[in-house]
Amino acid sequence: MELQLQQLASKPLDHLALAGEIHAPALIDKAGLISFVELDQIVGKMAAWLLSQDLTKGDRVASWGPKSRLTCLMPLACARAGLVHVPINPALKALQVAHILNDSGARLLIAGAARLQNLCDHDVSFPAKVLDEADVWPDMLAGRDTLAPSSHGPDMLAAILYTSGSTGRPKGVMLSHQNMMLGAVSVATYLKLGADDRTLCVLPLAFDYGQNQLLSTWAAGGAVVPFDYLLPRDVVKAVARYEITTLAGVPPLWVQLDEVPWPTEAIAPLRRLTNSGGRLPVPLVNKMRARFPLADLYLMYGLTEAFRSTYLDPALVDQFPDAVGMAIPFTEVRIVRPDGREAEVGEPGELVHGGPLVAQGYWQDAARTAERFRPAPSCMAYQGMVVWSGDTLVRDVAGLLRFVGRDDEMIKVSGNRISPTEIEEAAIASKHVAEAVAFGVADDRLGQAIWLVARPVGAVQDEPGLIGWFRREMPSHMVPQRIIWRDAFPRNPNGKLDRVQIRNEVLA
Repeated sequence: MELQLQQLASKPLDHLALAGEIHAPALIDKAGLISFVELDQIVGKMAAWLLSQDLTKGDRVASWGPKSRLTCLMPLACARAGLVHVPINPALKALQVAHILNDSGARLLIAGAARLQNLCDHDVSFPAKVLDEADVWPDMLAGRDTLAPSSHGPDMLAAILYTSGSTGRPKGVMLSHQNMMLGAVSVATYLKLGADDRTLCVLPLAFDYGQNQLLSTWAAGGAVVPFDYLLPRDVVKAVARYEITTLAGVPPLWVQLDEVPWPTEAIAPLRRLTNSGGRLPVPLVNKMRARFPLADLYLMYGLTEAFRSTYLDPALVDQFPDAVGMAIPFTEVRIVRPDGREAEVGEPGELVHGGPLVAQGYWQDAARTAERFRPAPSCMAYQGMVVWSGDTLVRDVAGLLRFVGRDDEMIKVSGNRISPTEIEEAAIASKHVAEAVAFGVADDRLGQAIWLVARPVGAVQDEPGLIGWFRREMPSHMVPQRIIWRDAFPRNPNGKLDRVQIRNEVLA
């Protein structure tokens, strides 16, 4: 498989439609099965249809909808046609969508009738021609024209992925064919994906982690099962029904999945579980390892501007459950001091990511691109443009990295710098809390006071028990000054806890 992936790595993105055995399943859903040979044929028809819509090379095409066959195959079809795909998260609202369409200059938007009506109801303006997916999909399949696999260059723009916008208006990250193809090959390699694997795609396809569910599985010649769910138990049922081997999630989803029963037939087929988009609390890692003892657990760290930076070898998870590991293939990462020198073992610093997975910057935003994409520090072997993550990590004596927090989220209590993640994980370790968000609030005596927003385990809000646990187990400067209980938390469109909204609601 490694030789096959190496050969694929230098190809344009749309060659993923050719990655598997021609009669092997590539996509499985309620409508049936699409083989790799059919996948290639459909991608060719979609690409030809797109060019028939008065689109030219480099034009942006947006898709906004649930996980249909069209939305799953649009990344490959646009790539083959030389167009730029702009996937829009179905959870976004009309004003956010209008911003993305205007900012990207999308020439075409394909969405369902209800979503298109929602845009009309809000009377928003944008340049894109709009088409109903229910009309478009049959037209694509019925077309006689087809495009053969492309020969586009590796640096050609293939997609613009917009961030969730929880801290402001969404910004578009520009990804080339090389960014996306090497990302797929890298993940398929270290996850040890194979042609007999089936991936349940539950994460949003507009999320880089979610889109890679598709691309890395296809790179390995495996099958994807696109799946939108309402309740966590729906995911469990789908794993059993489709005999899923690979399941990817973000921490809030894993928390939800931990709270529902898992029958034997849902546990048995799983070979690997993956987490990114935030650090899993150690107690949850331990519970997952106990529930899925035969499945490899991959703890990972990434950022949209470079897709993925690190992963922890599953063999090390039991010994180092709080680590995010080492650099993934095709990547160099360093922990860097403010003066540009590499941080020592145990010394916190900013993670800097270099290599061919680094994106091309933010779409039409030179100022913000210059802030995040800068020349590599001298301590790196890679000396091109790198991504300065803004995240604080630390390296241990074994070379493993641990996430500490974002510089702009660190809490400073009586001169002590405290990671909100550490407070949140402590709250969960107390067994009084299921989910938590910590942040600092200005305090005349302390500089900042720690406020903890918590969802209780079950229905019991045991504040004395929680505070007592903190006082027994943690330093005095890490004891929350205030606990705010919530029965549920708002989440952003990618399924992560919306920390900004949670803080704003508490402080309102």
